[in-house]
Amino acid sequence: MARIPVFTIAILLFFIASFQASSATSKPTGLSMKLIRRDLLFPGNLTTFQRIRRLVQLSVRAQNFDSFPSLHQSEDNVLVRLPIARVPESYAYVVEFKIGSQLYPVKLLMDTGSSLIWTQCEPCIQCYPQKVPIYDSRTSTSYSKLPCTHELCQGENNRFRCYNNECVYNIQYGATSRRNSPRTKGVASFEAFQFPIDTVHTTVINDMIFGCSNDNPNIDFANGQISGILGLSRGPDGLASQLAKRGIIENRFSYCLVPFHDVLRQPTILRFGDDIPLPVGNLQYTDFILYPGRNQYYVELLDISVGFQKMGFESIPGMFELRQDGSGGSLIDSGTVVSTIDVNTIGRNAYKEVMAAFQAYYDKKNFRRKGGQVEEKFELCYYNKAGFRDFVTMTLHFEGGDYFIDGKYMHYFADEEEEGEGYFCVALFKSSKTILGAWQQQNVRIIYDMNGGGFQWITETCANDHFP
Repeated sequence: MARIPVFTIAILLFFIASFQASSATSKPTGLSMKLIRRDLLFPGNLTTFQRIRRLVQLSVRAQNFDSFPSLHQSEDNVLVRLPIARVPESYAYVVEFKIGSQLYPVKLLMDTGSSLIWTQCEPCIQCYPQKVPIYDSRTSTSYSKLPCTHELCQGENNRFRCYNNECVYNIQYGATSRRNSPRTKGVASFEAFQFPIDTVHTTVINDMIFGCSNDNPNIDFANGQISGILGLSRGPDGLASQLAKRGIIENRFSYCLVPFHDVLRQPTILRFGDDIPLPVGNLQYTDFILYPGRNQYYVELLDISVGFQKMGFESIPGMFELRQDGSGGSLIDSGTVVSTIDVNTIGRNAYKEVMAAFQAYYDKKNFRRKGGQVEEKFELCYYNKAGFRDFVTMTLHFEGGDYFIDGKYMHYFADEEEEGEGYFCVALFKSSKTILGAWQQQNVRIIYDMNGGGFQWITETCANDHFP
């Protein structure tokens, strides 16, 4: 079985979730989930440098696979090519709750790039090893299959396909030409989800749509901590969409990522609806772009600045728009660890020009370039200078607001003690899309508002965001 590096990382960190109602009413309008960085659960005592290096190396593997989705139908399956397959070895967020009348525990990888919630199911055709018992729908009295007449199994906007009187799915992660690409197959179903409200109380939500996956070739989560995926994109089968449709929350969620170099002393929080705190300061936003058949969080990028130098991409209309072949476009994805810039933009090479601006900045300051390819695969690296702190910033100029990235979050810093001579790299990768990844989301309150508020952000000290 191929190991999951074939997937591309998910949300770079780990979180174990417990839902907390925002009020004592029978229909709460908010929920919260504890976020625990996955490296805290991964076996072994890794230094901060080793932890971050592993995180970045896993992100590099994402570049080998297609980063844009397409939907194909055949007689027996639905094949979805997701933008970045979120199945990591050691850095992700995992949500833990229970399902079914027998209260099977599930640990699901959080994924803002896909919508289906799925877990492994008995009887298995091909299942990967997991530490918690594999869910068995045959023992659950609250389980039922999604009928072929359901709106998600028929019509132009179907998410699944009816085959042999069952509503089924076949989701592939990576390029369709790769026979060994990870995939999950199963039956679209209904089940009761039980979420903990606190250490004593729980709440049960019946008839949640999820995928009962009994055939998962080429998937291996390595540490057995993950039993499936929790989809959070805009699709109707995503968690936020389902909870909003049921009137349990408003259709918006938020998180604030504690910097990777910091010790995570308390779980941070994934918040839904009214549990999202009211930001103090200038909250900026840009509208989501809704492309037919795509549920990822696309936004309109107009230009990019490196330091005080604006690149002037705004002079080429549509430079960062989604192209007909599915490449291009700008999106927000915490499942992508390190941000990427499109190398195939029309008219000018955005990635090449941005990297040239970074190089000009450090060459002017007489930094010594680190030759050869570093282990993390970054393109532009320099040896450190003692006491230097003026690392150059980057700004993404979206329609409606400017997303400013502090210099310390625009670079990867190799530990001097580990390497003998410390160095730093510009934390960007080339890709067929421009993606704002989690590395450049550190210490920023991120809000996904599907009620018309779009993508919202404001600088925040994320270590202060935790349960009382």
